[in-house]
Amino acid sequence: MDLKDKSGIGKNSTFLDSFKYAFKGVLTAFQEERNMRSHILIGLIVLVLCAFLNLVVNEWLWVIFSVFLVIIMEVWNTVIENVVDLAAKDQYHPLAKKAKDMAAAAVLVTATFSIVVAAIIILPKLWQILF
Repeated sequence: MDLKDKSGIGKNSTFLDSFKYAFKGVLTAFQEERNMRSHILIGLIVLVLCAFLNLVVNEWLWVIFSVFLVIIMEVWNTVIENVVDLAAKDQYHPLAKKAKDMAAAAVLVTATFSIVVAAIIILPKLWQILF
């Protein structure tokens, strides 16, 4: 629920409200986080590329899992950064920096995992087409 929306403090009144606020969160992440836009763009490029490479079902599952996992981790990174900033009240604290750095590291590790998946699945197929 949006904190600016004072009318419904507490639980969402309907199942549809839950979806509304979730989509609002996705939109906010996309609009406000440059890295989110980059991850989504790269993910879309990879998925379009894969559409031309005749992947089998298991390969599709790994690629889709990798793309979504990076996006999920970027959302969590943003959540952690926002909560830490809120708790730290715009004051520097070494533990706040540590938490934010580790959240960013989680995105980096996940993106590296996605690159490994792409190297295993996509590169050999591209190699066959190009050479």
